[in-house]
Amino acid sequence: MQSGPHTAVATLPAMKATEPPGPEPRLRLKPEAPTTGYVDGAWWPRSRDLSSELSALRAALTVRMTRIDRVTYNLTVWPPTPRRLVLDGHVVRLEGFRSQHTDTVTVIGADRRRLTLLVVPPDTDPDLAHRILVTAAHGNTIDTIKTLLAPNDLSRHATADLADAATQRWEADGGRTTVQLPS
Repeated sequence: MQSGPHTAVATLPAMKATEPPGPEPRLRLKPEAPTTGYVDGAWWPRSRDLSSELSALRAALTVRMTRIDRVTYNLTVWPPTPRRLVLDGHVVRLEGFRSQHTDTVTVIGADRRRLTLLVVPPDTDPDLAHRILVTAAHGNTIDTIKTLLAPNDLSRHATADLADAATQRWEADGGRTTVQLPS
């Protein structure tokens, strides 16, 4: 199934990552254990240029996978990327989908091992980003992606969303939020 129309940018030949890996990628992974929650860790890229960020990410992921074969991402969040990228002599397929969660990337290894990473936006405050990375990588974290990206403030909007969800559940179970008097 195709993810949508392909643009000229999406069909460029494989691009070679020639830049040496920059500073250590900002990545935290959950301990190796049975899968819990929505993500396997969190990544705080320095930019939205996926092809330039992958070299450092690949280096950091060698603790979990020897080689990356594919990376999937949301087409609406990342700028157009080549469909293939050469990292350390191996071709990595980059696959964009509109259906993938906007705040995740999925890295698939040669052994078919899959890691779904929460993506902390590059312009996030460093203290907040660090808290998100640590929370997402905690072994018992089962929080949703939305909850993970708003760890230190349950803002009015989040509170309103929770209240709306509770009201919808109440009404679906036969409850009423307003008193209706007979006419």
